[in-house]
Amino acid sequence: MKLVRLGDPGRERPAVIDDRGTIRDLSPLTPDIDGAFLAADGIARTRLALAESALPALEAEGLRFGPPVARPGTVVCIGQNYAAHAAESGSTPPTRPIIFLKPPNTVVGPYDEVEIPRGSTKTDWEVELAVVIGRTARYLDSPEQALEHVAGYTVSNDVSERDFQLEHSGGQWSKGKSCATFNPLGPYLVPADEVPDVQNLRLCSSVNGEPRQDSRTADMIFSVAQIVHDLSQYMVLEPGDVINTGTPQGVALSGRFPYLKPGDLMEIEIEGLGRQRQTLRSS
Repeated sequence: MKLVRLGDPGRERPAVIDDRGTIRDLSPLTPDIDGAFLAADGIARTRLALAESALPALEAEGLRFGPPVARPGTVVCIGQNYAAHAAESGSTPPTRPIIFLKPPNTVVGPYDEVEIPRGSTKTDWEVELAVVIGRTARYLDSPEQALEHVAGYTVSNDVSERDFQLEHSGGQWSKGKSCATFNPLGPYLVPADEVPDVQNLRLCSSVNGEPRQDSRTADMIFSVAQIVHDLSQYMVLEPGDVINTGTPQGVALSGRFPYLKPGDLMEIEIEGLGRQRQTLRSS
């Protein structure tokens, strides 16, 4: 099954796509797909409701797909988590996860327009596996234990403004990561136990139909389990929080491709988790 949120921004309604592809209304169980729902065994309760045919079909034609998790409390990001991407950025692969944050208001739907911010000359794309936390994680004992705190996975585009990130920042990467619309998320939240091997998923991106990134999560320097365990030593991860786990090589920062401009079309996809599409416009 796949959890989704459908409707206009701020007015999304929760839904689930069952194994036959039918979209079903989730509002009999919850007013939204958020941290409270996930913490209260929402995924297990959804499965039970589907098995009991307790969720009515939903007429979803024409409805917008919103981000599959309602406004997360925290969006934590991991930098340079693919060795080839670190190399194309001119950096030595990190020995500990590089961490930065994005404001929750960067999160938009998977097909919403993305704004190129004022003064931008280097807006860039980044396909990333996103982890959604399902249980509070603090001082976890091991990476193995960390996976018990993951509700599911989705697709993230960690849009970045490289000049803001590297030249204006004084080391504060969040300046280049925090512009409005800079985190399209979705279309689906896929439960963790329905992803057979999260460390062997293909992820790719294109701009205007031309390939940019094509890699696998097997190339991550730090696995999902390692990332969640490490973060739990420094912060409290709460249900509904999102972790962007890094991007592979093939971004404009490499110098191999032009940066984004108004009218460009970004498309990103992760095997089994869905495909996004965004058009760029000026802020």
